[in-house]
Amino acid sequence: MPDLDVVILAAGKGTRMYSDIPKVLHPLAGRPLAAHVIDSARRLGAGRLVVVYGHGGEAVREALAAPDVEFVLQEPQLGTAHATQQALPLLRSARTLVLYADVPLVTQDTLKRLMDCAAQLALLTVELDDPAGYGRILRDASGRVTGSVEEKDASAKQKGIREVNTGLIAADTSLLRDWLGRIGASNAQREFYLTDVAALAVKDKASVATVQPSAPWEILGVNSKQQLARLERIYHWELAQELMAQGVTLSDPARIDVRGELTCGRDVTIDVNCVFEGKVVLGDRVKVGAHCVIRNARIGPDSEVLPFSHLDDATAGSHCRIGPYARLRPRTRLANGVHVGNFVEIKASDIGDRSKANHLTYLGDSSIGRNVNVGAGTIVCNYDGANKHRTVIEDDVFIGSDTQLVAPVTVGKGTTIGAGSTITKDTPQGELTLSRAKQVTVPGWKRPEKKKP
Repeated sequence: MPDLDVVILAAGKGTRMYSDIPKVLHPLAGRPLAAHVIDSARRLGAGRLVVVYGHGGEAVREALAAPDVEFVLQEPQLGTAHATQQALPLLRSARTLVLYADVPLVTQDTLKRLMDCAAQLALLTVELDDPAGYGRILRDASGRVTGSVEEKDASAKQKGIREVNTGLIAADTSLLRDWLGRIGASNAQREFYLTDVAALAVKDKASVATVQPSAPWEILGVNSKQQLARLERIYHWELAQELMAQGVTLSDPARIDVRGELTCGRDVTIDVNCVFEGKVVLGDRVKVGAHCVIRNARIGPDSEVLPFSHLDDATAGSHCRIGPYARLRPRTRLANGVHVGNFVEIKASDIGDRSKANHLTYLGDSSIGRNVNVGAGTIVCNYDGANKHRTVIEDDVFIGSDTQLVAPVTVGKGTTIGAGSTITKDTPQGELTLSRAKQVTVPGWKRPEKKKP
């Protein structure tokens, strides 16, 4: 049985966010703030993971619901110690870690070091050049922790202390139960502060350890849109450093957004202002041009995505060339050596090896074979107003420009379709098929002219 339970405090209102969205559900890197903290708790191997919610109510529960997450309501909201008390009936492990849903950047290394020191009580503290807004850590002449004081209750001398209490603690669960029951609310806010456990631990002669994060930004919280934007940039800057350390070339590490999970092979190059959402895998030597949006996609080795292309739930094999300005919609599957050019849209289609659609084309609900050339302006008419129909284009087909393929239809192997054709019936293999109205010239015809006033 795991010896660790994690409590995540998520009941805050977030007044300064000026939003109807609960603070802990505001997105960081495309996911709710609280989701990042829950992930951190999971990686620690928590026996129980308890989210204490309040403001936002059912919206918070619905957004964060998972089989391994339990919820408890804090009503009314009387402070962080009161919030932690609500979770006590659910705690079973020997140790408890208390995290905050609006402090999403604490690293795994920092949390592990905090747990390693938590024989009885461990506090996460940090020294800041500007400690305004944080509670201060109080120490005696020998440097031992004697307590913590919130800024609103601090004296002028205490406000000069640079070591602050982040509020994150790890504690022996039985001791934590006792301390929480003894915390009072005789302070400026008339609230029950979790940080007061430090003074109670000292009073009980319990061991009180402190741990500092690897970087000060780990303990930054979110109370405003400005702070949220700052954390967004920190998150992506740190992620960019990780990618470059793995060998990825970023044209500008300050201009990349990863809103999910990005996995890169060797010698991957990513240009500026690209957005990656969901789960994206880039194979060896893949190049991604500027201003691309790629969501839930897998791109094979030696392929290139040119600027301003959008890929959503799509896969591409090796040596593909996509874009610029291409759009691959869900269930698009490109084999190897496929070219998808500018202003080409593909949806729910399979494209075979070395096939090309280089210009101004729509291919939907299609199965396209190998070595097919789709001319500019070609569209698949897959929707009859009520139902979608499939088009099959077999190997080695050449489709002339400005062709309409009215589904359901099969274009036989080796067929050539003349430019400007509307194909409504299956075509025989290896033949030229075309449909054109007779060209007519009307002698003496004149354009109408605007009537003069």
